[in-house]
Amino acid sequence: MSREKAFLQMLESTAVLQWNIAMILEAKAVEAEKVKDWTHHHIHPRAFESHEDQLKETIGIHEQIVELLEGLTKLENGLCSNLKAVLAPPEDAEDSGDFGGMDGGFGFGDEEK
Repeated sequence: MSREKAFLQMLESTAVLQWNIAMILEAKAVEAEKVKDWTHHHIHPRAFESHEDQLKETIGIHEQIVELLEGLTKLENGLCSNLKAVLAPPEDAEDSGDFGGMDGGFGFGDEEK
């Protein structure tokens, strides 16, 4: 398999992964809306013996949301690394290299940091 075909296969796989991630996020948004409604009806001062109990419950919910976002961020960072490998020009490429002479590849905004 040629390098270009391998890169195209990587890009197609990444597109499928991104589609699946979008579907997961859509389902999570629906689920989050249901959790929000449940929380608004059940997490109130009368449902807990003390303010500390209420705080512990809300912090637990918050931690679950943060864990979900951290996992998705790690997944997206991995996909970004794959795209950088595909889109960055090879070290030995000439100015008229593969991908129609795109020397320098695409910037992802991290060069400024």
